[in-house]
Amino acid sequence: MQLVTTPRVTFLRQLSDEILRHSGRGRMIVAIDGPVRSGKTRFGDDLADVIRERGHRVFRASMEGFHRSRAAQDVFGDDTPERYFRYGFDESALRRVLVEPFRMGGSTAFVTAVLDPARDAWVEPKWITGPADAILVLDGRFVMRPRLAELWDVPIVLDGEPVDPADVLAYAEADPRLGDAVVVDDRDAAHPSLVVG
Repeated sequence: MQLVTTPRVTFLRQLSDEILRHSGRGRMIVAIDGPVRSGKTRFGDDLADVIRERGHRVFRASMEGFHRSRAAQDVFGDDTPERYFRYGFDESALRRVLVEPFRMGGSTAFVTAVLDPARDAWVEPKWITGPADAILVLDGRFVMRPRLAELWDVPIVLDGEPVDPADVLAYAEADPRLGDAVVVDDRDAAHPSLVVG
C-alpha cells in the first residue's frame, strides 16, 4: 500500500532505504531506544509501515511486552528506579522466545509478547512464523544497554535528554546516543531529522 507522502514519510523512506541497502537477505532486527515518552512506539510503527511499503515482510514488537511481572520484580528488592532499570524487563524471555527463534530464519516460530504490563498478567503466547527474509522492528526502553546492543542489526536512538530517574541511570551507565546507533530527532514528529556528529 502506498503511503501518503508527508515530510515524516519522506524521512522514513530515506531511512528505510539506508537500512535495506545494508540488510542483504535473511532476518534483520531494527531496535529503537530513547527516553520515556520520546515516541519510540509510534516511530517503530511508522518505520515498519514504510518498510512494508517497500515490499518487505515486517514484524513488530515492543519491550513493553517483555516486562517482568510485579511479583518477579519484587524479588529484586524495593520498587525503585534502579530496580526498574536493572530488573524491570525479562531479557531472558526476550532472547529465548523472540530474538533467538526469529534469527533462525523461518525454521522456528517466535513470540512478540509474554506479559501485559497494564494488567500485570501473562498473555497467551501467539507463535508466529514468517519467511526466511524478514525484518523485526523492536522498540523499547534500555534496548541499547551494553548487554543487549549486540543483538541488533540496526540500532536507532530517538534523541532527547533523560528526565525519568530510570532513564537518568541508564544514560549515566551508557548513553545510547554515543554508540554506533543512528540518532534521530523526532521531537517534532511531523519533521524528524538525523542528528549528525
